[in-house]
Formats: sequence, structure tokens, C-alpha cells
Amino acid sequence: MFLSGSWEVFRFLMSNLRWWMEEYRFDGFRFDGVTSMLYHHHGIGMSFCGNYSEYFGMHVDEDALVHLMVSNYVLHTLYPECITIAEDVSGMPGLCRPITKGGLGFDYRLAMAVPDKWIQILKEQRDEEWDLGNIVYTLTNRRREEGSIAYSESHDQALVGDKSLAFWLMDQEMYTNMSALMPMTPVIDRGMQLHKIIRLLTHSLGGEGYLNFMGNEFGHPEWLDFPRKGNNESYRYARRQYDLLDIEHLRYRQLYAFDRAMNRTEDKYGWLAATPAVVSTVNQEDKVIVFERSKMLFILNLHPTHSYSDYRVPVALPGKYTIKLDSDDVQFGGHGRLAHDTEYFTEPMSFKDQPHSFKASTAPAIDFVLPALDLITYCFCGFFFGSRFYHGSVSV
Repeated sequence: MFLSGSWEVFRFLMSNLRWWMEEYRFDGFRFDGVTSMLYHHHGIGMSFCGNYSEYFGMHVDEDALVHLMVSNYVLHTLYPECITIAEDVSGMPGLCRPITKGGLGFDYRLAMAVPDKWIQILKEQRDEEWDLGNIVYTLTNRRREEGSIAYSESHDQALVGDKSLAFWLMDQEMYTNMSALMPMTPVIDRGMQLHKIIRLLTHSLGGEGYLNFMGNEFGHPEWLDFPRKGNNESYRYARRQYDLLDIEHLRYRQLYAFDRAMNRTEDKYGWLAATPAVVSTVNQEDKVIVFERSKMLFILNLHPTHSYSDYRVPVALPGKYTIKLDSDDVQFGGHGRLAHDTEYFTEPMSFKDQPHSFKASTAPAIDFVLPALDLITYCFCGFFFGSRFYHGSVSV
């Protein structure tokens, strides 16, 4: 901890920021442990339920708060393209609002609850026990007009003997059954499809930015560990196996291809820069989630045994929907069951507080076309399962 009220310490910290920007041309900074800085109690023993008395009072470290404000002011004034991100679990109001509007000036805060939620689910729950309402709440529980960075896997989970997201899903079979030259086993099939749906759901619903932990983009196995006494100073896991992508017959290339397509689709249609999603359906029995964001429609079916035909989907605008990106595509490790030339036309039938709807027999991602207007692409995301094991379908 730094003594923020000390003039010498303040000068040192400010000079440090500028030195990294000038000498190394950093894109920005993640301020670590901001919760510990903001409060005299350092967040210890606090649950932060959202009551404003938790954020304002004598327990707030005003010296640290002023230091963070000045740091953001200097960085954004001298380097307008600089990005600052706060690691804060308290939910301090105004943390990511401009200083001119009374905020602390950060651009984003890390949505640290999201990767913790995914790991908790994979560790503790069977697939049919997934609480979709709780998942959606975790992904959307953020302050409006304050940017959040969502991520599905954190270095905290992949370090020191724990497992990466992919390894929690597929475990030991990643050593023997990741070849595309053989049929997928039920474990690999389930893991491949869930890995894609977790990333896309986090990407599209979880925030205004997306953070990828190195290797998560292709389903890196195992964990990350550095030499220490606990592992006899071993370097064995002090690595990221990017060479796995160079082996053409391994399915890591399929997971990476989906990640690249997902990011390219977002880059084209910009849901991260849009207002938060409007969630119209969270059907726990059917295990279906439907939401709209940035004129894109996302539909996800997470039921472990049921796929659906003629499933009615609510939409805000009328038009024609067509598939744009489909995770069930063979190139993404899917089963190629969706016809990409399928067109879905809305009906003037209100459904779930939306004025229009249509029936989808699967869950493809689709385009939305307004009559006589520009093409508006919608993302229709689905996750479908066979009767014996998972068959995934996520479409954009």
C-alpha cells in the first residue's frame, strides 16, 4: 500500500505513470487492488450489498480517491488514447464516470464476478442445474453508463494447480481425444460447445469490453504455474502452448476459429459499444435465454437434452432474419446441422412484451432486414443438445 497523502509518494506514482507511457508507449493501465485503496478498511470483511452508506463516509480514503482522480486526469489529458481500468469489487458509484461529471475518471472496471461465476458453475453444478436467472444477473449486474470489462477466464483460476476453463470442461480427454481425425467423444463434444457458448454469452451480455486470458481463445489445457517451492521449482507449467494451433488436425484450431469469427462479428456490428442488452426471455424450464443488443438478437438454448422446433422468439422490429455466423459450423467444431440459407420472417404477433415474434426451429444467428431500409444484422445464438450428449449450436 502507498501513502497517498504524502507529496513525495504522490510525485513518485505520477512520474511512474508518465514514464511507462513515454518510454514504452503503453496503451493504458489496469489499476490493481482499487477496492483496497478506496477504503480504510481495504474491503476486508465487507460484502458490499449496494447500500450507498458503504461507499460514502469516513471509511473512504480521500487521499487515495484524489490520487486516482488526478492519475486519470493526467493520463487522459496527456494521452487521450490511454485506457484505464480499475480492479474493483465494491461497485463504487462513479468510478468509471468522467471527472467532469463527478466521477473518478476510469474508462472501465473489471467484471470480476463473471469468471468466478463460470468456474463455480463448472465445479459445483450439473448442467441441468444451471440457474439461468443467476447467470444473466451476474452478467448484467453493473452500473449503467459505467463501462465494464467482461471475461470468461481469469489468471486467478488458471494459476497454481487449478484448471483452465477448457480443462474444467474436458479434463484428461484433452490429452488424447482432441484430434479432428476421430469422432468427438461425449466429453469433448460437450466441452467444445460449452466453451464457445460461455465465451459468446460473456462477450455479448457481460460488459462494454471483453478481456481474453492468454490461451482461452483456443481452449488452452492444463494450468499456469511458475517455479516455486510447492512444485520443486519446476518450469513444466510455466508456459502457454501456442504451438497447439499449428497442428492442423487438433480441435484447438476450431475453437480459435470461432473466437476469431466472434470478434470479427462484434467489430463489424459493435455490440460492445452499444447500450446494455434487453433480455426478453429467461426460461429456466426450457433453459433458453433471449436478448437483444445493438440491433442484434441472441438466442441460447442450454438445455442438456432438449432441442426445439418452432420455438417462438420475441423481437422488437419486424423483418427477415438470416444466419450470419453459426458455431454449429463444422469449421468451429460443430455438426453442420443448420442450413445457412434459411430465412425467418417475423409475424405481427406480440410476445413477451415485444410487438413482433417468429418461430425458430433451431438457434441460428440471423440478419434482420427492415423493409426499404438498410440491412440490420441480428445475432441469433443457440446452444442445442442431442438426446445422448451435447450438440452445440451458437450462431451469430
